[in-house]
Amino acid sequence: MTNTEFQAHRSAVVTGASSGIGQATVRALRNQGWTVFAVARRADRLEALAQQTGAISVPADVSVQTDVEVLAKTVEAAGGIDTLINCAGGARGTEYWADAIDEDWEFMWQANVMGTMRLTRALLPQLRQARGTVLNVTSTAALASYEGGSGYNAAKAAERAMTQALRLEEVENGLRVIEILPGLVQTEEFALRRLGSQSAADSVYAGVDNPLTAEDVAEVIRYAISAPAHVNLDEIVIRPQAQAANHKLIRNAK
Repeated sequence: MTNTEFQAHRSAVVTGASSGIGQATVRALRNQGWTVFAVARRADRLEALAQQTGAISVPADVSVQTDVEVLAKTVEAAGGIDTLINCAGGARGTEYWADAIDEDWEFMWQANVMGTMRLTRALLPQLRQARGTVLNVTSTAALASYEGGSGYNAAKAAERAMTQALRLEEVENGLRVIEILPGLVQTEEFALRRLGSQSAADSVYAGVDNPLTAEDVAEVIRYAISAPAHVNLDEIVIRPQAQAANHKLIRNAK
C-alpha cells in the first residue's frame, strides 16, 4: 500500500472546523484523502465546507454533553475514527485579573478545557480500538503568561496539563498524544472575537512581517498525524520568525 493509499483510509474528527485552524485542517486532510468529520456550532459554515471539500458536517457544541454524546454515536455509526484533533477553543477579553469578567473566564474554560475533555472522553473507546491519535491545539499562552491574559493563560495551561496527563494514561493503550502550541497566528476571527472590533483585531498583527496563517498550522498538524504510528511528536511550538517569544515580537514601521 502506498502512503497515499494509506492516508485515504484514515479518519478524523476535527473540532472548531467552521473557521481558522480547524477549517484549514479539514481542508489539508481532505486534500490527502482522509475521511473527515468537521465539527463546529455553525451549521451553515460546516455545510459550505462539506460541499467544498467532501468532509462530513457534524454540527455540535463540544461544551454541551448531550451534543457530544450524539456526535460520538454519529461518528461510530459512520465507521469510527482513528484520529481526534481538538482545535475548538478561543479567548475573550484582555482585562487584568482585578477586572476579570466571570462570563469570559467561564467561556474560555468551557471552550478550551471542558469541551476538549468531554469529546476526548467520549471518543476514547474508538481511538483505543484503532490505536490512534489525539492532537490538541493549545497555545504558547500555556508556556508564558502575560498581562491581560490570565484567563486565557489559565485555560490553555490547563489544556496543556490535560494533554500531558492523557499521554501518560493512554500510552499502554497504544494511543499517540500530540500537542501543537502556536504563537501569533492571523486568522479571520480569533483576535476579533477576543477584542470585539476589527480595528483592535488588526492592531494585533500591525507591522508584523508574515504572521503565521491557519494553513501554516494545519500543515504542521497534517504532518504530525501522518507520521508513522510509532513516531510521537509530543509537542511542537510553532511561531512566526518575527516572534522569538511571547514578549519578543518585531513590528516594522509601515
